[in-house]
Amino acid sequence: MIRHTVVFSLKHAAGSAAEALFLKAADVLADIPGVQKFEKLRQTSAKNDYAFGFSMEFNDETAYSGYNDHPLHVAFVRDRWVPEVAKFMEIDYVAL
Repeated sequence: MIRHTVVFSLKHAAGSAAEALFLKAADVLADIPGVQKFEKLRQTSAKNDYAFGFSMEFNDETAYSGYNDHPLHVAFVRDRWVPEVAKFMEIDYVAL
């Protein structure tokens, strides 16, 4: 199992309509074959200044690669992520 996570902040003002539209648009990621346990998260810790997180799981590297190459993911990254995300950090995990 691979757990794919990303924390990020948007270029949009907190609580804005643009912020809400971005988060809603991300729902398309849950529809990609192989994606399990997709979550959209609001970051609450004072220990960092990222605002949101996405988390999802994949059965294996094949499923994860399929997600990365899937047209819905590619379009989301191109059309929403690149123009609207101010900063991010991606972390992928496997269980020990």
